[in-house]
Amino acid sequence: MIITDGGSQDGTIQLALESGARLVAGPPGRGVQLATGAAAARTPWLLFLHADTRLGPGWQAAIAAHMAAPANRHRAAYFRFALDDPSRQARRLERAVAWRCRFLALPYGDQGLLISRALYDEVGGFRPLPLMEDVDLIRRLGRRRLVALPVAAVTSAARWQREGWWRRSARNLCCLGLWFLGVPPRRIRRLYG
Repeated sequence: MIITDGGSQDGTIQLALESGARLVAGPPGRGVQLATGAAAARTPWLLFLHADTRLGPGWQAAIAAHMAAPANRHRAAYFRFALDDPSRQARRLERAVAWRCRFLALPYGDQGLLISRALYDEVGGFRPLPLMEDVDLIRRLGRRRLVALPVAAVTSAARWQREGWWRRSARNLCCLGLWFLGVPPRRIRRLYG
């Protein structure tokens, strides 16, 4: 396991070392950190997971099955979005994300991404973007090279709880819209918060 750190001050480094992970330090920014982690990996498959996301039961079998199918060397996989909150707002957001993935083929980074090294390199990997690095990579992969796995990636709902369900969701949607309008990610980053 490789953990990339962009200068955190919250005990991440100590926790990573205690868990036996290989720690790779780099500049802040998710795109840079994800690319740094990928560059440090020496495996034929890569699994990208945000720090506030954990995989649900059955993830190991789902990953093993995906990697065992030869055709999947040319297809990336993502997990079902779930939040660690029992509220109705969380379930509504999960359904909205499921719709976005099914009809727009647009999973986000908090759903994890399993991808072969060959496919990752073929599409150019994560670009060093401060934000929208996941959307950028998913768009380059395209619908035909994406597969949904039947396992949840459970993400912390803290941001939605703190900022409000509608406000956080509207902000995320606004950021996505600005991305598709061609606004530079560094400017979108200011809005994202």
